[in-house]
Amino acid sequence: MSAKNSMSGEVALLAAEIRAYCAANANPALATKYARYFKEGYDAWGLLDKNHPIWNEQQTSWLEAHSKLGLKGFLLLGEELFASGKYEEGGLAIRFLKSFSGQLDGRALPSIARWFAGGIRNWAHVDVLCAEVLSPALAGGSLALSDFDTWRQSPARFQRRAVPVAMLSLLKTPAPTMELLAFVRPLMLDPERVVQQGLGWFLRETWKREPKPVEALLMEFKDQAPRVIYQYATEKMTPARKAAFRRS
Repeated sequence: MSAKNSMSGEVALLAAEIRAYCAANANPALATKYARYFKEGYDAWGLLDKNHPIWNEQQTSWLEAHSKLGLKGFLLLGEELFASGKYEEGGLAIRFLKSFSGQLDGRALPSIARWFAGGIRNWAHVDVLCAEVLSPALAGGSLALSDFDTWRQSPARFQRRAVPVAMLSLLKTPAPTMELLAFVRPLMLDPERVVQQGLGWFLRETWKREPKPVEALLMEFKDQAPRVIYQYATEKMTPARKAAFRRS
C-alpha cells in the first residue's frame, strides 16, 4: 500500500471513530438550544458544552494516537469532517489544526480552502478558524497577505468572509493601513451578508486605529456598497459622523 493510500485509510478510520463517539454521546436538546444563533442552519450532535470530554481528553487522545498523520493528514481529515456538516466535527478539525500552528505556512492554504469548498457553512467556524489559526499566522509572519489573494474571489462566501476577519490581527502590527484597505477593497461590493458583516467589522476596528483612510474608502463607496458594511463600520462613530455616510 502506498503512503498516500495508507494516510487516506487512517484518516477515514479516524473520521469514523470520531463520528461513532459523537453519535454515542449526542444531545439533541443542546443542539436545538444553539440553533437560534445560526440563520444559515445548524446541524449538530449537541456536544458544544466546553467542558464536554470531546474537547479535552478525547481530543488529546485522538491527536496523540494519530500523530503520525502530521499536518498533511489532519488537513485531509478536516475535509472529511467538514463534509458531514456536523458542527462539532468541524470544530474538532480546527482544534486539530491549531496544534500544528508552528508548521503552518502558505502551502497549507489550498487544503484549508477545500474545507470551505466542501463544508464550512457558518460564521462561527470561519471566525474561530481565523482567531485560532489564520490570524496568529498572519500576525506572526508565517502567512502573508498575498497568500489570501485568490480567497477574495472564491465562490464560497464564507471563504471570502475569512479574508477581513483573519486580517484583524494585522491591526496590532506595523502593517500600513492603506495596504490593508487596498486588500479588502474588492470586497466592498460583495453581495453576501456574511461577507459584508466581516468586512464591516474589519473596517470598524481599522477606523479605531486610523479613521481618515477608512472614512475616505467609505465615502467613495457610500452610494454603491451594501448598507450592512456601513452599519458595522460606523458603529462607533457619533450620530453626526454616521450621517455623512448615508446614501445621496
